[in-house]
Amino acid sequence: MIDKLSLIAVYPEMILLVMACVVALFDLGVKSRTRTATYLLTMLTLAVVAALQASYASSGQTVYAFSGMVVSDVMGNWLKCFATLAVMVSLVYGRPYAADRDMLLGGELFVLSMFSLLGMFVMISGSNFLVIYMGVELLTLSSYALVALRRDHTLSIEAAMKYFVLGALASGFLLYGMSMIYGATGSLDLQEVAKAISTGQIKQQVLVFGLVFVVAGLAFKFGVVPFHMWIPDVYQGAPTAITLMIGGAPKLAAFAVMIRLLVEGMPGLAIDWQQMLMLLAIASLAVGNLAAIAQTNLKRMLAFSTISHMGFVLIGMMSGVVDGQAGGAGNAYSSSMFYVVSYVLTTLASFGVILLLARNGFESEEIADFAGLNQRSPLYAGIMALCLFSLAGIPPMVGFYAKLAVLQALVASGGAMHIGLAIFAVMMSLIGAFYYLRVVKVMYFDAPITASAVVAPFEVRAVLSLNGALLLLLGLLPGGLMLLCANAIKQMLAS
Repeated sequence: MIDKLSLIAVYPEMILLVMACVVALFDLGVKSRTRTATYLLTMLTLAVVAALQASYASSGQTVYAFSGMVVSDVMGNWLKCFATLAVMVSLVYGRPYAADRDMLLGGELFVLSMFSLLGMFVMISGSNFLVIYMGVELLTLSSYALVALRRDHTLSIEAAMKYFVLGALASGFLLYGMSMIYGATGSLDLQEVAKAISTGQIKQQVLVFGLVFVVAGLAFKFGVVPFHMWIPDVYQGAPTAITLMIGGAPKLAAFAVMIRLLVEGMPGLAIDWQQMLMLLAIASLAVGNLAAIAQTNLKRMLAFSTISHMGFVLIGMMSGVVDGQAGGAGNAYSSSMFYVVSYVLTTLASFGVILLLARNGFESEEIADFAGLNQRSPLYAGIMALCLFSLAGIPPMVGFYAKLAVLQALVASGGAMHIGLAIFAVMMSLIGAFYYLRVVKVMYFDAPITASAVVAPFEVRAVLSLNGALLLLLGLLPGGLMLLCANAIKQMLAS
């Protein structure tokens, strides 16, 4: 018998699932090429779900549902709210692009986006190995289909195949690691796993062996080195609207899964997984920034930039426990959460501008395509410049404060190795500033390749302007979002 409290905890997921099915059936009767009615129904559903998640998060309650397999807490509910908003913004930016390329016929874009969001919700709420894995698979299967949505485009199909093969391999890694830990601890429940590990009676070799595979699976979802090769290929090959869908909201879910599995499920192995994350972070910062310099395709450049930014997220995750003491854990994990949220916000705006410049039959994804953008549209050139400054970590943008928060948590841990890593991260950020500023130079100082004005629907202009303004506003006044992240992490650690 399912108790009422369990159902209340998953109301948003139930609404999203039911409405995804309703939208799929409703679209059968829609004849418009732009699918306006389907789009409005989808956006209304997502707005209701986001409001519900925000109200759950504001209540400050932690509820364990379905015999402890699902958790509804402040951190999870805020991340689900942000993920829903990110999907909404992605659909606002991507709809005109998709309509020009006949990607809306059948309404698959909206339905698959809702199912991928449902997968993120399940990942974020999972307090059990199998629940988390189900969420991962729902998200990735929807993502494979989204990448291949443009059936007549060779690059998209190729990208989907690469994503599918590598994704299946990573899912195997994750599942094998979970099975090893289950075999060692005798439980799939994260809280029971944590208790079993804390007894110290389980063979360390078996646990670490399983942990290696779990971290490898998580590293693929984040797209960090050496599990990164799908990122540039999928980012470049997928239709730009889908690239935004993959590069934005799922990062929030990946962060939540890392918190659930490593911090909640295996705190007793923190020494081991922090060392693994440190190696992944160093490699990601180096490869991501150095490889991005050589790129001429803007989507591919942003893909390598993503790899380096995920390295920064891992830096925050690996500085929580020092010498067996977790006193700085709240500061470290909240800085990582702030970084992920600010990164997703910046990614939405940057790909929004790329989508805006794309015309029917022309993708506008090469750096050279942005030549003289300031002369054609000062507003969109300004928004793109804000995005690039934020990604480079230049004050007063939100990206600067995000990097500062992560580095401050790393240095506060006090270890000589951590301080050395902070210096290395700053050096890599300086290298990264080059390829971001190169695009700014092209937009403001190169001659435009076309004199045509940039036109966009009102809702795209409005949301894009708000998105760009938030990058500056949150950089000048980061306290509110940082406090939200700190409170969310504090409550998660307390429960």
